[in-house]
Amino acid sequence: MKRVAILGGTGFVGHALCERLARHMPGTAVVVPTRRAQHGATLRALPAVELRVADVHDDAALADVLRGCDAVVHLVAVLHGSASTFDRVHVELPRRLAAACAAVDVRRVVHVSALGVGDDPSAMPSDYLRSKSAGEALLRAAPLELTVLRPSVMFGAEDRFLNLFAGLQRLAPVMPLAGGDARLQPVWVDDVAEAIVHCLRRRECIGQIYECAGPEVYTLAELVRLAGRWSGHPRPVLALPAAIGRLQAAVLEWLPGEPLMSRDNLRSLQVPNVASGRLPDLRALGIEAASLREVAPGYLARRDGRNFLDALRARR
Repeated sequence: MKRVAILGGTGFVGHALCERLARHMPGTAVVVPTRRAQHGATLRALPAVELRVADVHDDAALADVLRGCDAVVHLVAVLHGSASTFDRVHVELPRRLAAACAAVDVRRVVHVSALGVGDDPSAMPSDYLRSKSAGEALLRAAPLELTVLRPSVMFGAEDRFLNLFAGLQRLAPVMPLAGGDARLQPVWVDDVAEAIVHCLRRRECIGQIYECAGPEVYTLAELVRLAGRWSGHPRPVLALPAAIGRLQAAVLEWLPGEPLMSRDNLRSLQVPNVASGRLPDLRALGIEAASLREVAPGYLARRDGRNFLDALRARR
């Protein structure tokens, strides 16, 4: 691999992946398109990373980004939005990617999907899962040398999951929680980045789907309690009845900025976010998944209220 494009490279997983590529594939040039150059400012210090101001939703711009690349990693995803937003990002962009790959003769693609995605989009309970399923199916049907990774919810120092619940408990006396019984198998973002590097380096990964999950299964309520405890501000978790939880999510959707929770998020939680055991996992790539308990306490203990408030303001 002499040149790899990373779509979504300025995001949470993208940062971890760029660092891994710099460490383990030092001879590889990495092209990271971004709509705004400042979004990738922290990547500029990494050797061989080329930030390219480009809109990947524009066919010509996307083809130009991929031209001359040996492979592309597709990380672009959103957790909140309308059905049309999900379709634009999770369905239309993979369609554009497949067309752009054909136009500039790039065949090797690693696509990061999501745990819980099924083969039948119509059977998925949420717009998020339906769109992720449809986008993955489009790429699997295209004439590509494709590898698919399906990660559970990811944790890491800059995550917007455990950090969010830790910050909320710093401010609130009690945590009202919808969907607390939902089951998740959190995976360390560095393990997912390592898996992507393995897939880029090993041709036997072509045509495979890997489930990326950590060693332990938790309920959402358990994770919220752990986030509070490890950040030093444990709060009682108040389980909300389903109807009240939907009402809470509906109210949060109307607040300015990206919602903390949406009704579509709740529908997604109906599908267990855990490994099925029917597909190869991180061990098939030679990776022993890190435990949440080994990693998360260290970075959650370093949080402070000001940083959390700054993060909330940035979302608006």
